[in-house]
Amino acid sequence: MTIKEIKNQIIKKKSFLCVGLDIDLDKIPVFFLKLEDPIYEFAKAIVDITAPYTVAYKPNLAFFEAYGPKGMNSLLKIMNYLNKNFPEIFTIADAKRGDIDNTSSRYAKAFFQIYNFDSITVTPYMGKDSIEPFLSFENKFAILLTLTSNIGSNDFQIKSLSNDNKISKMVYEDVIETSKKWKGSDRLMYVIGATQSKSLKSIRKLLPKAFFLIPGIGFQGGSLEEVASNSLNKEVGILVNSSRAIIYSFKNDYTFKNDVEDAAKEIQNKMHKILKNNNFL
Repeated sequence: MTIKEIKNQIIKKKSFLCVGLDIDLDKIPVFFLKLEDPIYEFAKAIVDITAPYTVAYKPNLAFFEAYGPKGMNSLLKIMNYLNKNFPEIFTIADAKRGDIDNTSSRYAKAFFQIYNFDSITVTPYMGKDSIEPFLSFENKFAILLTLTSNIGSNDFQIKSLSNDNKISKMVYEDVIETSKKWKGSDRLMYVIGATQSKSLKSIRKLLPKAFFLIPGIGFQGGSLEEVASNSLNKEVGILVNSSRAIIYSFKNDYTFKNDVEDAAKEIQNKMHKILKNNNFL
């Protein structure tokens, strides 16, 4: 998939919504548990309901790996379903991989060729040789963990660094500047947590053309409007993720479909207004 194709979907659907597939069998409607593959069937239902309002899906690998081989088979099935029926929708493997080059190349092959994802989240801690294998695939993207919303982000990401000239910058800023030098960096996107909206404006200055994946609205408390005002670029340039606030929005099993659709549509309506107010529509 290309950036142009992603933007075309954003404009067509008047949305930059990414729906996270964090599937917990303890939380899904009971009637799915009676089916042969409840993980797949629930994921498929979420996709069918929300596809008109969504430009990206982000299966979280932990929620599939937790169920062993059956869970990973469910992941393969939902990816096959997405690629066959919704090939225009961008797919993200929320896997947070990153290892020595030989290992990363195996991860890249698995997620890009076997599961046929458009992108994968990666961790920068081991440096360029752990990321560049993901950037060697044409029209595939690596999404670099940069500044996240979790409490532990304070441990490393916002620590100050100083060089010989006593110029100070944050670790996450150094990650950004360093990543731009890697081979294939034009296929990098960046994870920026929605609760870090105060930093988004300065990050956008460092990355004027890149797409951001922004989790953290909804249950984590990030403001969609504030995020958009600080991070939109000429290509829109953002995918905002919502997981639990959509897929577990149903009040009871009987209202599942309507409640999930209403939750996705409510966010899409807000995004429609943002895109219109910023002259994208």
